[in-house]
Amino acid sequence: MSVLRQPTQLAGASGPARVDRRTKNLVKRLQPGDIAVIDHEDLDRVAAETLVQARVAGVINASRSISGRYPNVGPLLLAAAGIALIDGVGPAVMDQLREGQVVRIEGSEVWVGPALVAAGERQTLHSLELAYEAAKLTMSDELLRFAENTLEFMRRERNLILDSPELPELAVELAGRHVLIVVRGHDYREDLNALRSTYVRDVRPVLVAVDGGADALLETGLRPHIIIGDFDSVSDAALRCGAQLIVHAYPGGKAPGAERLEELGLGYTTFEAAGTSEDVAMLLAYEKKATLIVAVGTHASMIEFLDKGREGMASTFLTRLKVGPILVDAKGVSRLYGTRVHKGDLIVFLFAAMLVFAAIVTIVVPEVFLDSTRLYFEDLWDSLFR
Repeated sequence: MSVLRQPTQLAGASGPARVDRRTKNLVKRLQPGDIAVIDHEDLDRVAAETLVQARVAGVINASRSISGRYPNVGPLLLAAAGIALIDGVGPAVMDQLREGQVVRIEGSEVWVGPALVAAGERQTLHSLELAYEAAKLTMSDELLRFAENTLEFMRRERNLILDSPELPELAVELAGRHVLIVVRGHDYREDLNALRSTYVRDVRPVLVAVDGGADALLETGLRPHIIIGDFDSVSDAALRCGAQLIVHAYPGGKAPGAERLEELGLGYTTFEAAGTSEDVAMLLAYEKKATLIVAVGTHASMIEFLDKGREGMASTFLTRLKVGPILVDAKGVSRLYGTRVHKGDLIVFLFAAMLVFAAIVTIVVPEVFLDSTRLYFEDLWDSLFR
């Protein structure tokens, strides 16, 4: 029940509300100046970056953006960008606010016209930094839960490590080749830009995109050979780019992405395996005998695992144990290639050197030839007539 009274006189923000319980669905509809209404406990870095890039005016979170389980950096990115953030306003706000309704953030309160509809904790950069530092002190408890979850997953899904899954037929050969797996995750733009003109140009790896990673490749001027996932965060244009589409089916055969592809009239194959789509892409490359897997935007650190959520952490951790001997991070590859002399650069250098040599021959040789000829005839004259 909303009440009527005057709002507090504190700095805030106002704009049309965009409401969704799934942040990655919400960002597709956001426009600059919107107010994002989410229900996202422990807001992760990737989600926060998409909100910042959308240039929202404010964020209303039904849950706590930083719960204290572990030090997640997402909320700090919002505060550093000057985006108003209210935390813990309660789940009822998801139903109280309608899509497109103009709302105002005033201090720690949410207003629609003269009506106060919700209130929570107004976060600042200072308050979030304190919460972040406090979360570092309690991270050991979260690591213990991670270990327990990993052991349970290993007991339940031990075939992920021990067995080889039934593999789909691929339109492109992976055996004996490098495979570049792209997830639209941490630093994916920087990593792709660093690799595009060096590693990708020289090695020509098979490009495998996980869901929205297909859009990331297309943005960089590259076309994926394979797109794998449940297709909830990839554009229709990317799905129609000509790549082979592989739907990640969960144990038991449930394949959430199949319905969308059927509605679009696109053909696909399925790959049934435990874990996340990111894990399945790595397993596919490994089982198809790729010589090297280069990962862009994937989860590599413990904080990134925790950002992903405990349900997905164990499979990701165990997948990396299996594919570890051939898995490298994109940053390592870009550093390696940054110190190499590339074949194309060498050819350009040699061509430039040849042009310089040709210029020297064109200018200098005739003068030398004329001087030599003149001296020869002078000697001949002297021998004949003196």
